Amino acid sequence: MERSRTQGDSARRTAPDRRIGPYRLITRLDPPGSAVPCHRFVARTPDGGRTVLLSAPLPGTDPARFTAEAVAARHLLGPWIAPVTDVSDSTAPTAPAGSAWYASPYVPALPLPVALAVHGGPLPEATVRAIGATLAEALGAAHAQGLTHAGVSPAAVLLTADGPRLTSFGAVRAAAADGEPRTGLPGLDPGALAPEQASGGRPRPPGDVFALGAVLAYAATGHTVPEREELPPALRPVVSSCLARDPADRPTAAALMTALAPPTAHQTVLNSAGTLLKPGWLPGRVVAALARQSAELLAAELPEAPEHAARAEHATPART
Repeated sequence: MERSRTQGDSARRTAPDRRIGPYRLITRLDPPGSAVPCHRFVARTPDGGRTVLLSAPLPGTDPARFTAEAVAARHLLGPWIAPVTDVSDSTAPTAPAGSAWYASPYVPALPLPVALAVHGGPLPEATVRAIGATLAEALGAAHAQGLTHAGVSPAAVLLTADGPRLTSFGAVRAAAADGEPRTGLPGLDPGALAPEQASGGRPRPPGDVFALGAVLAYAATGHTVPEREELPPALRPVVSSCLARDPADRPTAAALMTALAPPTAHQTVLNSAGTLLKPGWLPGRVVAALARQSAELLAAELPEAPEHAARAEHATPART
């Protein structure tokens, strides 16, 4: 448990005074050394009026492609998607190197790997089902619009008090262009990368389903490639079907949502996912960690910006 507390604490350490775009960084969202699809920070505007989740590309990622994927992510809508509200223009001729970023509204959130560390192991089956059904609903809506997420992985899933949020749209495409092998590239979780995408194939909806199956496996066992017997018996068939090597053998996102949250007499398929987010859907230690994060962020004070300090010094009357 001490290890879990340390990992959670490391995600909340205050970052040195630094800016990305118009935002000043407060802290990293992910612990150092985590396998993440991009750098993620909690950041604020200099006046303190707006707090965001800020994402920036990893070294070796094409910043122009990273920005293009962020722009495309604005078309994703729904309660289980972290919306992209602000995107850099890293393609402008005057844009400095390393200037790509995008921002989403901040809510207290833990990346799925951090949530497992805080909880002390795999999550309860009810929590896994809630995560799977809501994210399947989000992917189903994207697929209906002709969009493939191409970035689903354990680190791309953020847990909040009122449900998961899916981030990192297009991480697979940003890592390497279609036709180029993607195995071993930074930011891509090998266990969540569909075989056809690993070999350079164009991301398609079945690849999202494979990745979501890996997320469910991770939430239920602590790793993305478990033995079938490690999975809870009730989840084995659905997770195994998602992880089929042949894309044609995987369920659709809509079928996956129904399998994880079957409708009752008082529900329909259209509203079944959200009904799993009942009070207590998150383990108590995860809820407590979210509350701590919120309290620490409210108490965080950014270092005074140099230009503000200079103006303040200039405005202070000299003593005689």
